[in-house]
Amino acid sequence: MKILVINGPNINMVGIREPAIYGSQTYEELCRLIDETGARLGVAVERFQSNHEGELVTCIQQAYGVFDGIVINPAAYTHTSVAVLDALKAVAIPAVEVHISDVDAREPFRQVSYAGMYCEKTIKGHGFRGYVEAMEYLAEKYGK
Repeated sequence: MKILVINGPNINMVGIREPAIYGSQTYEELCRLIDETGARLGVAVERFQSNHEGELVTCIQQAYGVFDGIVINPAAYTHTSVAVLDALKAVAIPAVEVHISDVDAREPFRQVSYAGMYCEKTIKGHGFRGYVEAMEYLAEKYGK
């Protein structure tokens, strides 16, 4: 099984950006956790992060026929990007949406998720652990 983990804008700044909301762990620590989880689950994992909407869309499109599952934290594009939603729908790869913070407990605009309209599951407010849970879910449900 191959899982693609996609992170949107400003996720590369965790540990620096608003630590009261996102914690003090760094993006490098998140990447290590993702890689270690893939190894533990026996699945191949690739990571991608971009601050640009079009690059996220292209990455999703290029996953077609290559990956068996997607874990995606669209970050700010969660609440604004029909393009990310349409790309997920187009490739029809099982996907899980992850948010480090509990977006439901934040500003009202953060409670709308376009990507979540496609994703079969959303994990929010579990910090970095949410990525582990998402990968475990995909591996258990779709692993080969």
